[in-house]
Amino acid sequence: MKPMNTLFYGEARGTQQGKKPRLLDLFCCAGGAGLGYSRAGFDVVGVDINPQPNYPLPFIQADALALDPGFIASFDAVHASPPCQSYSDLAKRNGNAHEWPRLVEPVREMLIRSGLPYVIENVDGAPLLNPVVLCGTMFPPLRVLRHRLFEANFQIVPPPHQKHPKVHTFDRRKSHYGKTDEWKDFVQVTGGGNCTVAAARNAMGIDWMTKNEINEAIPPAYTEFIGQELMRFLAFLHEDSPTARKSA
Repeated sequence: MKPMNTLFYGEARGTQQGKKPRLLDLFCCAGGAGLGYSRAGFDVVGVDINPQPNYPLPFIQADALALDPGFIASFDAVHASPPCQSYSDLAKRNGNAHEWPRLVEPVREMLIRSGLPYVIENVDGAPLLNPVVLCGTMFPPLRVLRHRLFEANFQIVPPPHQKHPKVHTFDRRKSHYGKTDEWKDFVQVTGGGNCTVAAARNAMGIDWMTKNEINEAIPPAYTEFIGQELMRFLAFLHEDSPTARKSA
Protein backbone atom coordinates (compact mmCIF):
# COMPACT_ATOMS: atom_id res chain seq x y z
CA MET A 1 0.00 0.00 0.00
CA LYS A 2 1.55 3.30 -1.08
CA PRO A 3 1.63 6.01 1.64
CA MET A 4 0.15 9.40 0.85
CA ASN A 5 2.13 12.62 0.96
CA THR A 6 2.45 14.70 4.11
CA LEU A 7 -0.16 17.44 4.50
CA PHE A 8 0.07 20.87 6.06
CA TYR A 9 -2.53 22.14 8.54
CA GLY A 10 -4.47 24.18 6.00
CA GLU A 11 -4.78 21.26 3.64
CA ALA A 12 -5.89 18.89 6.40
CA ARG A 13 -8.78 21.17 7.39
CA GLY A 14 -10.30 20.90 3.95
CA THR A 15 -9.97 17.14 3.45
CA GLN A 16 -13.32 16.19 1.89
CA GLN A 17 -15.13 18.43 4.34
CA GLY A 18 -18.84 17.65 4.49
CA LYS A 19 -18.50 14.25 2.80
CA LYS A 20 -17.33 11.96 5.60
CA PRO A 21 -16.79 12.41 9.32
CA ARG A 22 -13.18 13.39 9.95
CA LEU A 23 -11.03 11.65 12.54
CA LEU A 24 -7.71 12.83 13.95
CA ASP A 25 -5.31 9.94 14.65
CA LEU A 26 -2.79 11.11 17.29
CA PHE A 27 0.49 9.29 17.96
CA CYS A 28 -0.36 7.45 14.78
CA CYS A 29 2.91 5.55 14.16
CA ALA A 30 2.58 3.49 10.97
CA GLY A 31 -1.21 3.53 10.83
CA GLY A 32 -2.74 0.33 12.19
CA ALA A 33 -5.41 2.31 14.02
CA GLY A 34 -5.85 4.90 11.30
CA LEU A 35 -6.54 2.38 8.55
CA GLY A 36 -9.22 0.70 10.67
CA TYR A 37 -11.06 4.00 11.09
CA SER A 38 -10.70 4.67 7.38
CA ARG A 39 -12.31 1.32 6.62
CA ALA A 40 -15.16 2.26 8.98
CA GLY A 41 -15.87 5.31 6.80
CA PHE A 42 -13.83 8.15 8.30
CA ASP A 43 -11.52 10.62 6.60
CA VAL A 44 -8.42 10.16 8.74
CA VAL A 45 -5.42 12.42 9.27
CA GLY A 46 -2.50 11.05 11.25
CA VAL A 47 -0.20 13.05 13.54
CA ASP A 48 3.08 11.85 14.98
CA ILE A 49 6.16 13.61 16.31
CA ASN A 50 8.34 11.28 14.22
CA PRO A 51 8.34 10.84 10.44
CA GLN A 52 6.04 8.00 9.40
CA PRO A 53 6.84 7.29 5.75
CA ASN A 54 4.68 4.15 5.72
CA TYR A 55 1.55 5.78 7.15
CA PRO A 56 -1.07 4.93 4.50
CA LEU A 57 -3.24 8.06 4.93
CA PRO A 58 -2.74 11.86 5.07
CA PHE A 59 -0.09 12.65 7.67
CA ILE A 60 1.25 15.62 9.64
CA GLN A 61 4.52 15.52 11.53
CA ALA A 62 3.88 17.42 14.76
CA ASP A 63 3.79 17.17 18.55
CA ALA A 64 0.27 15.93 19.31
CA LEU A 65 0.18 17.77 22.64
CA ALA A 66 1.09 21.07 20.98
CA LEU A 67 -1.64 21.07 18.32
CA ASP A 68 -3.77 24.18 18.00
CA PRO A 69 -7.20 23.62 19.64
CA GLY A 70 -8.86 25.13 16.58
CA PHE A 71 -7.21 22.54 14.37
CA ILE A 72 -8.42 19.72 16.63
CA ALA A 73 -11.92 21.23 16.58
CA SER A 74 -12.02 20.91 12.78
CA PHE A 75 -12.42 17.14 13.23
CA ASP A 76 -15.46 15.12 14.29
CA ALA A 77 -13.59 12.71 16.58
CA VAL A 78 -10.12 11.91 17.89
CA HIS A 79 -8.20 8.70 18.47
CA ALA A 80 -4.99 8.78 20.52
CA SER A 81 -2.41 6.06 21.14
CA PRO A 82 0.11 7.72 23.47
CA PRO A 83 3.41 5.89 24.09
CA CYS A 84 2.82 2.66 25.98
CA GLN A 85 6.35 1.75 27.11
CA SER A 86 6.02 3.19 30.62
CA TYR A 87 2.93 1.06 31.29
CA SER A 88 4.20 -2.18 29.75
CA ASP A 89 5.00 -5.37 31.64
CA LEU A 90 8.52 -5.27 30.21
CA ALA A 91 9.22 -1.85 31.74
CA LYS A 92 7.85 -3.01 35.07
CA ARG A 93 10.04 -6.12 35.01
CA ASN A 94 13.09 -4.06 34.03
CA GLY A 95 12.35 -1.35 36.61
CA ASN A 96 12.76 1.43 34.04
CA ALA A 97 9.15 2.59 33.56
CA HIS A 98 10.20 6.05 34.79
CA GLU A 99 12.42 6.47 31.73
CA TRP A 100 9.41 6.71 29.40
CA PRO A 101 6.81 9.49 29.17
CA ARG A 102 3.45 8.95 30.87
CA LEU A 103 1.06 10.83 28.61
CA VAL A 104 -2.35 9.23 29.15
CA GLU A 105 -3.50 11.86 31.66
CA PRO A 106 -2.43 14.98 29.69
CA VAL A 107 -3.84 13.47 26.50
CA ARG A 108 -7.16 12.79 28.24
CA GLU A 109 -7.30 16.37 29.53
CA MET A 110 -6.66 17.71 26.02
CA LEU A 111 -9.36 15.52 24.49
CA ILE A 112 -11.91 16.41 27.16
CA ARG A 113 -11.24 20.10 26.49
CA SER A 114 -11.88 19.51 22.79
CA GLY A 115 -15.46 18.44 23.53
CA LEU A 116 -15.20 15.78 20.79
CA PRO A 117 -15.92 12.07 20.93
CA TYR A 118 -12.57 10.42 21.66
CA VAL A 119 -10.80 7.10 22.06
CA ILE A 120 -7.56 6.50 23.97
CA GLU A 121 -5.78 3.21 23.28
CA ASN A 122 -3.04 1.61 25.34
CA VAL A 123 -1.71 -1.60 26.88
CA ASP A 124 -2.79 -3.58 29.91
CA GLY A 125 -1.71 -1.64 32.99
CA ALA A 126 -2.21 1.82 31.51
CA PRO A 127 -4.35 4.19 33.63
CA LEU A 128 -7.36 4.24 31.33
CA LEU A 129 -10.84 4.89 32.71
CA ASN A 130 -13.41 2.09 32.36
CA PRO A 131 -11.69 0.69 29.28
CA VAL A 132 -12.90 -2.17 27.11
CA VAL A 133 -10.43 -4.88 26.15
CA LEU A 134 -10.09 -6.10 22.58
CA CYS A 135 -8.32 -9.31 21.63
CA GLY A 136 -7.52 -10.93 18.30
CA THR A 137 -9.78 -13.86 19.15
CA MET A 138 -12.73 -11.49 18.76
CA PHE A 139 -11.95 -10.76 15.10
CA PRO A 140 -11.46 -13.75 12.81
CA PRO A 141 -9.36 -14.15 10.70
CA LEU A 142 -6.82 -12.35 12.95
CA ARG A 143 -4.24 -14.72 14.42
CA VAL A 144 -2.76 -12.64 17.25
CA LEU A 145 -3.93 -12.24 20.84
CA ARG A 146 -2.65 -8.66 21.32
CA HIS A 147 -4.84 -7.37 24.16
CA ARG A 148 -5.37 -3.61 24.01
CA LEU A 149 -7.41 -1.28 26.22
CA PHE A 150 -9.72 1.39 24.79
CA GLU A 151 -11.15 4.27 26.81
CA ALA A 152 -13.92 6.25 25.14
CA ASN A 153 -16.51 8.87 26.03
CA PHE A 154 -19.16 6.88 24.14
CA GLN A 155 -20.28 3.29 24.57
CA ILE A 156 -18.28 0.43 23.08
CA VAL A 157 -19.71 -3.06 23.50
CA PRO A 158 -16.93 -5.54 22.66
CA PRO A 159 -17.51 -8.89 20.96
CA PRO A 160 -17.27 -12.04 23.08
CA HIS A 161 -13.73 -12.81 24.29
CA GLN A 162 -12.93 -16.26 22.98
CA LYS A 163 -10.68 -18.90 24.57
CA HIS A 164 -7.02 -18.31 23.76
CA PRO A 165 -5.53 -20.93 21.42
CA LYS A 166 -1.98 -22.21 21.62
CA VAL A 167 0.42 -19.87 19.87
CA HIS A 168 3.02 -20.95 17.32
CA THR A 169 6.34 -21.40 19.07
CA PHE A 170 10.06 -21.90 18.47
CA ASP A 171 10.48 -23.19 22.04
CA ARG A 172 11.31 -26.90 21.94
CA ARG A 173 10.31 -27.23 25.60
CA LYS A 174 6.64 -26.60 24.83
CA SER A 175 4.41 -29.59 24.14
CA HIS A 176 2.99 -28.12 20.94
CA TYR A 177 6.40 -27.34 19.40
CA GLY A 178 6.42 -28.53 15.80
CA LYS A 179 2.64 -29.02 15.74
CA THR A 180 1.64 -25.51 14.62
CA ASP A 181 1.85 -23.62 11.35
CA GLU A 182 2.71 -19.89 11.21
CA TRP A 183 0.29 -19.48 8.29
CA LYS A 184 -2.68 -21.13 10.01
CA ASP A 185 -2.25 -20.72 13.77
CA PHE A 186 -1.93 -17.78 16.14
CA VAL A 187 1.53 -16.21 16.26
CA GLN A 188 3.42 -13.74 18.43
CA VAL A 189 4.55 -10.56 16.69
CA THR A 190 6.04 -8.57 19.58
CA GLY A 191 9.78 -8.22 20.15
CA GLY A 192 11.72 -11.04 18.52
CA GLY A 193 8.47 -12.72 17.60
CA ASN A 194 8.14 -16.34 16.56
CA CYS A 195 7.31 -16.15 12.86
CA THR A 196 8.39 -14.61 9.60
CA VAL A 197 7.54 -10.99 8.78
CA ALA A 198 5.18 -12.17 6.04
CA ALA A 199 3.28 -14.40 8.48
CA ALA A 200 3.13 -11.57 11.05
CA ARG A 201 1.62 -9.25 8.45
CA ASN A 202 -0.93 -11.87 7.51
CA ALA A 203 -1.81 -12.58 11.15
CA MET A 204 -2.32 -8.87 11.94
CA GLY A 205 -4.19 -7.95 8.75
CA ILE A 206 -1.38 -5.49 7.92
CA ASP A 207 0.48 -5.64 4.61
CA TRP A 208 2.55 -2.44 4.56
CA MET A 209 4.59 -2.29 7.78
CA THR A 210 8.12 -3.28 8.68
CA LYS A 211 8.67 -5.77 11.51
CA ASN A 212 9.50 -2.99 14.00
CA GLU A 213 6.32 -1.14 13.03
CA ILE A 214 4.20 -4.28 13.41
CA ASN A 215 5.68 -4.81 16.89
CA GLU A 216 4.05 -1.52 17.99
CA ALA A 217 0.85 -1.68 15.94
CA ILE A 218 -2.71 -2.70 16.67
CA PRO A 219 -4.69 -4.64 14.05
CA PRO A 220 -6.90 -2.39 11.89
CA ALA A 221 -9.78 -4.74 12.69
CA TYR A 222 -9.87 -3.32 16.24
CA THR A 223 -10.45 0.27 15.17
CA GLU A 224 -12.67 -0.69 12.27
CA PHE A 225 -14.99 -2.17 14.90
CA ILE A 226 -14.64 0.86 17.19
CA GLY A 227 -15.10 3.16 14.20
CA GLN A 228 -18.42 1.50 13.42
CA GLU A 229 -19.52 2.10 17.03
CA LEU A 230 -18.33 5.70 16.74
CA MET A 231 -20.23 6.18 13.48
CA ARG A 232 -23.44 5.12 15.21
CA PHE A 233 -22.71 7.53 18.06
CA LEU A 234 -22.08 10.43 15.68
CA ALA A 235 -25.31 9.63 13.84
CA PHE A 236 -27.15 9.72 17.16
CA LEU A 237 -25.59 13.11 17.99
CA HIS A 238 -26.64 14.45 14.60
CA GLU A 239 -30.20 13.18 14.96
CA ASP A 240 -30.40 14.67 18.45
CA SER A 241 -28.92 18.04 17.50
CA PRO A 242 -31.10 21.20 17.52
CA THR A 243 -30.51 21.63 13.77
CA ALA A 244 -31.69 18.12 13.02
CA ARG A 245 -34.75 18.50 15.25
CA LYS A 246 -35.61 21.81 13.61
CA SER A 247 -35.40 20.37 10.10
CA ALA A 248 -37.40 17.24 10.99
